[in-house]
Formats: sequence, C-alpha cells, structure tokens
Amino acid sequence: MERSSEAIKKVRAAIWLLLLLVSVGIVFIWIMMPTNTYRQKWLPEIRAKIDSTTYFGRQGDKLLMFTFPVLFIASLGCVYLHLGKKRVASETNHHRRLAKWSRPVLMKGPLGIVSWTELAFLSMFIALLVWSLSTYLHLSFNEITAQSASEDGEKVWEAKLDSTALFLGVVGNICLAFLFFPVTRGSSVLPLVGLTSEASIKYHILLGHIVMTFFTAHGLCYIIYWASTHQISEMLKWDKVGVSNIAGEVSLLSGLVLWATTFPRIRRKMFELFFYTHHFYILFIIFFILHVGIVYACMMLPCFYLFLVDRYLRFLQSRKSIRLVSARVLSCETVELNFSKSPGMSYTPMSTVFINVPSISKLQWHPFTVTSNSNMDQDKLSVVVKSEGSWTKKLYQMLSCPSPVPHLVVSIEGPYGPASTSFIRHDMVVMVSGGSGITSFISIIRELLFKTKLGFKSPSVLLVCAFKNSSSLAVLDLLLPMSGTLTDISSLQLQIEAYVTREEEPKSDPQKQIRFLCFKPNVTDAPISAILGPNSWLWLGAIISSSFIIFLLFLGLLMRYYIYPIDHNTNNVYSYTPRALLNMLFLCTFIAMTASVAFLWNKKQIALEAKQIQNVDAPTPMTSPYSVSYDAGCDLESLPHQSLVDAAKVHYRKRPNLKKILLECEGSRVGVLVSGPRKLRQEVATICASGLAENLHFGSTSFSW
Repeated sequence: MERSSEAIKKVRAAIWLLLLLVSVGIVFIWIMMPTNTYRQKWLPEIRAKIDSTTYFGRQGDKLLMFTFPVLFIASLGCVYLHLGKKRVASETNHHRRLAKWSRPVLMKGPLGIVSWTELAFLSMFIALLVWSLSTYLHLSFNEITAQSASEDGEKVWEAKLDSTALFLGVVGNICLAFLFFPVTRGSSVLPLVGLTSEASIKYHILLGHIVMTFFTAHGLCYIIYWASTHQISEMLKWDKVGVSNIAGEVSLLSGLVLWATTFPRIRRKMFELFFYTHHFYILFIIFFILHVGIVYACMMLPCFYLFLVDRYLRFLQSRKSIRLVSARVLSCETVELNFSKSPGMSYTPMSTVFINVPSISKLQWHPFTVTSNSNMDQDKLSVVVKSEGSWTKKLYQMLSCPSPVPHLVVSIEGPYGPASTSFIRHDMVVMVSGGSGITSFISIIRELLFKTKLGFKSPSVLLVCAFKNSSSLAVLDLLLPMSGTLTDISSLQLQIEAYVTREEEPKSDPQKQIRFLCFKPNVTDAPISAILGPNSWLWLGAIISSSFIIFLLFLGLLMRYYIYPIDHNTNNVYSYTPRALLNMLFLCTFIAMTASVAFLWNKKQIALEAKQIQNVDAPTPMTSPYSVSYDAGCDLESLPHQSLVDAAKVHYRKRPNLKKILLECEGSRVGVLVSGPRKLRQEVATICASGLAENLHFGSTSFSW
C-alpha cells in the first residue's frame, strides 16, 4: 500500500512538472505575441513550416500554439486528478507553504474576498492586458507618419484611430480566451490551481465586463473612423474573404443585450430576464467566429471547447428524472430533500448540485450544497433548501401544504465539488455560519464523523452559527442523517455555539414542528449517478483528447481534398464563412459523438446499480405518499430520538464576538471556514488576515454572486 501510494505520488509530481512547463510556454507565447520579434521573425518561420502543409493551412499555427497546449493540459490534468482520488492525504511542508498562499489579502471590493493566489493570477492577467495593448499601440503608432497617412487618404489621427480600434479587438480576444474557464463546472483546469467553478464565478463576471468594454470600444472606434473617412457603408459589408463587419455587429449587439442584464440590481430583481438573455452567448460566439474567421478564433477556442464538452455532458445528465425518496420539512421554511443515489457515485464534502423542478420552472436551475456524505449515505444524496427567493418559496409551499404532491419530478446536474479537502489536516476546525450558510458545513461534519468511526484522528470542531429567530435552530438537527442519534456524534469533538439575534427567549420548540414526507416511486425515475461513472476524470480526459484528434483528422481531410484544391493556401479565394461554419459543425459533432459514446458505455453499469437499489429506498412500512407528522408512525426507527438543539449552547439576543472566539482557538493549525452573508465573510477574513494569530487558515464558500 505504501509503495503504491509512493508511486502515485511520483507520477503526479511528474505530471505536475510537465503541466507547469506547458503552462509557462503558453504564457511566454502570450507575452511575446505583441512584439516585432514574434510578428516579424518567429511567426513567418512557423507559418513557413506549418501553414505550408496542405492539411491545415493558416489555421495550423494557431491550433498548435493556442488550442493544442490548453487541451493537452486539460486532458493530462484529468489523469492527475484521477490519481489524486487514490492518494492518502497527509500533512507536509508543501501543504503548509500552499496554505500561506490561500490566506486572504483583499476583503472588500467588487471581487469580494481574494487570496494571495488569486491576486497573483489576477495581477499577471491585468499586466498581460496592459502589456499587450500598450505594445501593440506603441509599435503601430511608430509606423504611422503624416506621409504614410496621406498616401492612404487619411489624417494622422484617423490612422491612429483605425489602429486603436483594431488592437482593442485583439486584446478583447485575449480576454475572451479566458472567459469560459470559470463556468466550466466539471473543469479539470481549475482544480489544478486549487479553484472550483462556484468560487471562480466572480472572475467570469469580471472577465465579461472587460471583454464587453474592449469590444464595445472596438466597435465605437470603427464607427467613428468610418464616419470621419466617409466609409459608413462599411457597416453593411460581409466580405467573402477577411473580416465580416455585419457578423461583428450582430455579435456585439448580442453581447450588449446580454451585458445589460448582468449588473447586480437587474440580475437580482429580474433573474429570469438575466437567465434568458444570457443564452445570447450562443449568438455572440457564433457571429464572433464568423466575424474574425476560424483562424483567429483559435485563440479563444480552447476555453469554449472545454465549456462545450461540459455543457453537453450536463445536458445528457439533466435529461432524466431523479428519484426523490423523502423530505424533512422544518418550520423555519427549510426543507431537506433526500434523493436516491447510485452506490458507486462518490463526491467530496461541500460539493454542489444544480436542481430543476419543471413544475416550478422548466428553465431555472439553482445550486445547493450537498449535505449528505457519500461514505455514510451509500444510497442517498441530500440537500437543504431555505425559502429565500421566489423559486425556493414555491418549492417550500408545495411541500409544506396540508396535502403535498405525491410525486415530484426533479432533474439534477452534478455533484460538483473541490478535487480534495484539507480540513482533515487541521488540529481544529472552526465553522462560522450565518442563516442558511450552515448547510455548507453539514457534509463536513458528517465526513469527520465517518473518519472518526474508521479510527482516524479527527480535529476538534467548533460550530458558531447565527440565526435571526429561534425557529431556525431546527436546522441543527440536519447535522445528523435521519437515522443518526446524539450517541453517534459523541465520538466527534463537536461544540455548537448558536446565537439567536432577534429574540430574547425561545418562542417555539423546533423539534416538534418537523414534518416528514415519503414520496411515491415512479418507474421513470432514476437514482443520481455520475454521468461518466466512478472513473469520470479518465473518461473526461478521453472525451477531450479523442474528440480533438477526430476533429483534426476530419479538418485535415476537408482542407486537403476540398478547400486546398480551391485556394491552394492563399486564403483569398475560399470564403471565410463556410470555412468557419464547417469547423463549428465538425467541432460540435465530434464533441457530441465522443461524449455520447462515453455516456452510453457507462449507462449499462449505472442501470445495473439502479436495479440493485430500486426497492431499497422505497418508503416502508408506509404506502401513503403523503406527509406525516413527527408523532405519526412513519418508520419511527429512522427518526431522530433526540435533538441536537439540546446539545448546543444557545445565546439569545446576542451576536458572536468572532474576534475573541477565533483568537482563543488553540492548535498549530486552525482551519476557519465561513459561509453566509458577505459582511460576515469579510469580518472573518479580516480577522484571519490581521496577523494577530498565525495559526488561522481561512476558507469561504457562498453562492451570493
């Protein structure tokens, strides 16, 4: 076992070194791209060797330098992550060094809490944009003189405006090359740098604003240039060869419509408008490719390629209805949903799933933290839903009414989560939550409970939770599964400090107001299962690599036997539009084909597991699909006999003194996790970053985008 673990560790180290070298190479190319050395010396030599072939033409060098390296990292990263699932977590100096980089450095601002690692990547990205734009403009302006401008019938400022408009679009394309990485939920790239999709959404928002700023400025500069040089008719041109202006205008208008609904006030007050208009990204990308041509679109192709793979897999997973077994309805407008799960599917604590209930909205998908543990709950996956928005309120009303629905159709995407968790390595874990933020920590507590039962040394746990009303204390009972008791959790060093901020004394007994629902099974329902099976990372790597190889094969055949006989690599005969459309057709077709094959290959095994648990999760001895109260006889063996509220220390009409609590924590490594409102997260992050206690290691989770 030790030899195997050591071998895996060495292989992962070798893969990591290779990925690092390829990443450095990519960054070097991006840095050199604006310079004359690259444009006048390196690029002509590369094109002479690659673009002269009859198989890829001018597209060859862009595929080699921009598309292939990123997809190589994504594919090899899948192998790295797969091997990481078998690695036993251990405390090393390496982890200690990485912990320093995860400390928060910025607590307030449009990006919220930013760690040193995130700040480093963000600074490098901004530096790349500034360097690229300034270098492009500097070299371009040096070539513009009064004589050169007059030869073209322009004034100097008009020539400089033309050049500025062009390079604003080029730099916007650089931003676009990173836009889709944060929204690729099943990404194999983000985990390599310790990020998850939900934690990176803020960077997708930032990138979106930057992209649209550059492209809007790009379009406005060209309109002003055309108007001043009496070429306004250029706006209506769709050239057969070269840039298509109409396509660019359609792309920009689509992006502007999408952009207008992304600002916080509009997004929060009119979420459905934001959700529907966000699908304009399809038009934006298609017409962007038609605008610049497939050759220059290869710069942004890798991130969109990975997004397409992920999006199609999500589509396949969301087509089936999931078996909802039971629910616990709490008086504080909170409900726990328990779904049937394939025993072979595992996930890490703090994973998330996206849920769709067609009877409420056929298009809306909402993220929720998984509260169950894949080791303790082999056949069940649970989430907790707090009634806060219009969608969650409708769901709670459906389940809390006197005669709830006998069967609820639900679709699920996920779960998605961090590739690994580090809280087990701490001497103590402090969890600070506000309101419904406590649901993010339920899976962690259950994971620690499972590790303790196996004999692992578990860190002590301090849970500090704040609620507005005493009725919300009932959420504490969700820390244990339905079959759990206080005896089970006694082996875990758990201390609960609960604060009720708006009441001086309890107004109700939360335990007595829990209702239990058992739902009627449906033959069309299926358990939640990983779309690519237990070896999902390997399958994902196979899909990415094989689809791209097949794409290159068919692209080479297309170029060699259809396009090359027409234009002979001159790029001024064959129309850019059908060339781009054929590339997009091949791309989408082969992604769908390889992903579907992988899905069907794993479907048989998933179906076998579904048959094994088909009758296991049926509600017994109940036959009625309707809800029962706690005092009724719905399988009393599965109901909690004691309440965790009784084991918690409850403070009424008080707020936690977080600074005092955190600074008094003992241990060389104290993990501090916080979930809840923005101000709460910022307060905890400020304390951890203050330097008053070197043993505090901060972590945050939130869906408040």
